[in-house]
Amino acid sequence: MQVLFVAAECEPWAKTGGLGDVVDALARALGRIPGAVDGQVEVFLPRYASVSIPARAAVETLEITVHDPLAPGGASAVAIRSFQAPGYRLRLVDFPDAFDRAGFYGDSAGDYSDNARRFALLGRAALETRRAERRPVDLIALHDWQACPVALLRDLAYADDPIVGGAAISLTIHNLAYHGWTPRDRATQLGLGAAAASAGDAWGIDLLREGIRRAELVNTVSPTYSREVLNPAAGMGLDGDLVARGDRFVGILNGLDEELWDPAADAALAARYDASDLAGKVACRADLLARVGFDPADPSAVLGVIGRLDPQKGFDLVAGAARRLVASGARLVVLGSGDASLLAGIRAEAARAPGRIAVLERFDRELSRRIYAGADLFLMPSRFEPCGQGQMIAMRYGTPPVARRTGGLADTIVDLHADPTGGTGFLFDDATPEALAAAVERALVVFGAADRAPWQRLVARGMAVDWAWETSSAPLYAALFRRAVALRRAARG
Repeated sequence: MQVLFVAAECEPWAKTGGLGDVVDALARALGRIPGAVDGQVEVFLPRYASVSIPARAAVETLEITVHDPLAPGGASAVAIRSFQAPGYRLRLVDFPDAFDRAGFYGDSAGDYSDNARRFALLGRAALETRRAERRPVDLIALHDWQACPVALLRDLAYADDPIVGGAAISLTIHNLAYHGWTPRDRATQLGLGAAAASAGDAWGIDLLREGIRRAELVNTVSPTYSREVLNPAAGMGLDGDLVARGDRFVGILNGLDEELWDPAADAALAARYDASDLAGKVACRADLLARVGFDPADPSAVLGVIGRLDPQKGFDLVAGAARRLVASGARLVVLGSGDASLLAGIRAEAARAPGRIAVLERFDRELSRRIYAGADLFLMPSRFEPCGQGQMIAMRYGTPPVARRTGGLADTIVDLHADPTGGTGFLFDDATPEALAAAVERALVVFGAADRAPWQRLVARGMAVDWAWETSSAPLYAALFRRAVALRRAARG
């Protein structure tokens, strides 16, 4: 299959969350599986202001013209700058008017008002690139709402095109909470002309809904989340559309890049280690505590929290539980970026307990690695979690997770008390501070026991889980893509 990805994020070039990690890791993994794709996956990504091209990259530039309803004359010149990334071909859509901005999706005032135009231009540039190169494509993998204009374009603007009109589309939903809602008075930004009237409703166009309805196959990033979102409580208004897709909507659990996340080779750590020798983890713990101003000699448990500051992630639950956790003897290291107001409760608790709670308000790649390695337990009290990567990384770094039993967290963590011989962490059900605190207290009993063997076995089991994309999830994506291509070809006769 000739496969291309269209996405708004791709690690390490552009990332705000797990979307970027998955796009990068999956593209590379597919290239490593014999017969999965023809050649390499091509990843089309906006060239944001923060995206720099490596100095040694052999860059090829293709100049194309794309329909752009907001441009003088209705068209804009766009440069496609392509070069070899590790394991796939990265194709940057270089159009400063749309992408050379402070944020990917918005700024302090909110979302950019022309996001529909920006991401329709991304999708159209991907299609026009393949048309200019006269290279048919078999499968276009869309990632989240930002890529969904491609589905509209294929059906309403390129349906008869011999190069891209026959392409199958798969849509991967990384987070159903974000739809790309486009009010009717902004629908012209999509560049569909009169055909835009056939999409959406009188109020506007929900880009994610259009992708769900038009893609040959749709998946989300864990089996449990794929079942949860079929109900109104978790479906974010799209549960009916997902139910309507029947067996064309599935859940595929994310993998983890085990080369990128490897405590035995992680240069950010004070010391490297693996499951056979955890001495390095002891050194990482001392290093983390010294960095955040805690006493490295204090043996009390260290709880790590890393996340995007969003109500989804449950930072308020951590704030509500903090006083009880500190009273239990635990210390907290919290790292987050985004809506700083969500940390207000934790900041207040930190002021009450100096030396017991550290709050770090920033995005810091290296510090996040030091927390994964240096903490004793890792907290993920998410209200919902399509998959989650933090719990996988934490286990790989020998740090058992404490998490809500939801979405991918339920699929990746085995509760120790439910399965004493197979447990890898601790789960709780209610999205309340009390439930979180109770789960942590269960964990602290095991952590602080005089007999260290049960804790050591827990850590070892978590480190032994095989999360590698090549052996877990990527083959399932390859099969999904083949099925989408077969469905598209059958539908077109």
